[in-house]
Amino acid sequence: MTEHAAIPEPVELRAPRGAHVLEIVWSDGSTSTFSHRLLRGFCPCAYCQGHQGPIRWADTAPEAELTIDDVEEVGNYAIRLGWADGHTTGIYSFRFLRELHPLAALPLEEARSRSFGR
Repeated sequence: MTEHAAIPEPVELRAPRGAHVLEIVWSDGSTSTFSHRLLRGFCPCAYCQGHQGPIRWADTAPEAELTIDDVEEVGNYAIRLGWADGHTTGIYSFRFLRELHPLAALPLEEARSRSFGR
């Protein structure tokens, strides 16, 4: 049986109203700064991604709707983001957010070409 490598845990999350980024400070001292466009583009919910296959870029929201209105903790493993357009079904596991971490520094056109396992 293979064990998953331990991932750092979030120790602080910042999602200021009116900002267009969400920041996570991790227990290993690193910080992830995600644009709202990146987070919404890779929303892992079934509405955006379907029920099977890899998580891919899904351009489902107009630029004007890319405001996070609510962040809710889901257990001790994820967050649920509530968007200005009423979309609230995306549950972003901390493991998935760490996988997204390297994409935050890439040009959006390059990030869009990536995919992730479920």
